[in-house]
Amino acid sequence: MRIALFLTCLGDALHPEVGRATVTLLERLGHEVVFPTDQTCCGQMHINTGYQREALPLVRHHVATFEPYDVIVAPSGSCVGCVRHQHAMVARGAHDERLAERADAVAGRTYELSELLVDVLGVEDVGAYYPHRVTYHPTCHSLRMLRVADKPLRLLRHVRGMTLLELPESDQCCGFGGTFALKNADTSTAMLADKMRNVLSTGAEVATAGDASCLMHIGGGLSRLRSGTRTVHLAEILAST
Repeated sequence: MRIALFLTCLGDALHPEVGRATVTLLERLGHEVVFPTDQTCCGQMHINTGYQREALPLVRHHVATFEPYDVIVAPSGSCVGCVRHQHAMVARGAHDERLAERADAVAGRTYELSELLVDVLGVEDVGAYYPHRVTYHPTCHSLRMLRVADKPLRLLRHVRGMTLLELPESDQCCGFGGTFALKNADTSTAMLADKMRNVLSTGAEVATAGDASCLMHIGGGLSRLRSGTRTVHLAEILAST
């Protein structure tokens, strides 16, 4: 299968290793991965902050960039959530029904990584080996907007050498929320403290998730505590052999 990688701007700027792991994983499973070089921000930050008019050119560009591809994957639940649930909304808010229809079509071919693996490619055992104690944090967008449910856990349970530890209160937000962490820093920090306490209570060496943004937030807090627990994206674990 030929799959287009939607890396996301956070991945491009701060966590390129997540994109590389996604390519490694999919190529190991026998698929061709292409990287459309014209891709930019999907507009999630603008939309969620109330700048829908400013987001419209980004939506239009994203649609034009990914329209030629039959299958699109992103290692980010929040960005896939934006493409699926907000792009057509922004277009319709601007009274551009044709763009909304095109956005809906692209959204229907766009998958979060665990969705692609389990639902489209029909695989749960990707041949990974990762000899560490790991706990999984289901991010808000993947859990509530995309409803990926237990797909990431089903993939992790097949990873050889790994001990998967249940995260208490796993469905609680880590407190990042994009600009929420900046505009409501005290509340965000309190939510992060709860999340870190639960992560550390598991005794895990690694906390994983499907969104680099949440892992950046959690990982920053854990590093400041000098806890010894680190964060690793789901794609990196699944790409390990």
